[in-house]
Amino acid sequence: MLLIRSGEVRDLAEVAAIQAECPEASAWEVEGYPELDFRVASVAGRISGFLVARTVAPGERELLNLAVAPLERRRGVARALLAAFLGGQEGDVFLEVRESNQEAQSLYKSMGFQEVSLRRNYYDNPPEAAIVMKFHSC
Repeated sequence: MLLIRSGEVRDLAEVAAIQAECPEASAWEVEGYPELDFRVASVAGRISGFLVARTVAPGERELLNLAVAPLERRRGVARALLAAFLGGQEGDVFLEVRESNQEAQSLYKSMGFQEVSLRRNYYDNPPEAAIVMKFHSC
């Protein structure tokens, strides 16, 4: 059974391993995640994915990272994390996603995000543009 909960310091090693396995994910320093809106998805006690976000202003949040372990993909983990994050809060949520990451873009669009702009040369390794997407809840 999939469980979504707040992430804790004890989760950081597993989260770092997932982040390392996902080159399309942002490579933030995981040690700072517990200071943010940090959520993990676990199955049978093992972390299968995580989400990290922050509030940037009243009524405005930014999704910084969402990643699922490669062997846990296509099981609804990312959708469950995103639904838990978006549920019950009003305002705008922004995110950047690699232009080549069509799978993530499809997920975000299916959850109500819309493309709002393009940031050229936003990512390194490899250099790539970012699609900026926005979700609005009222």
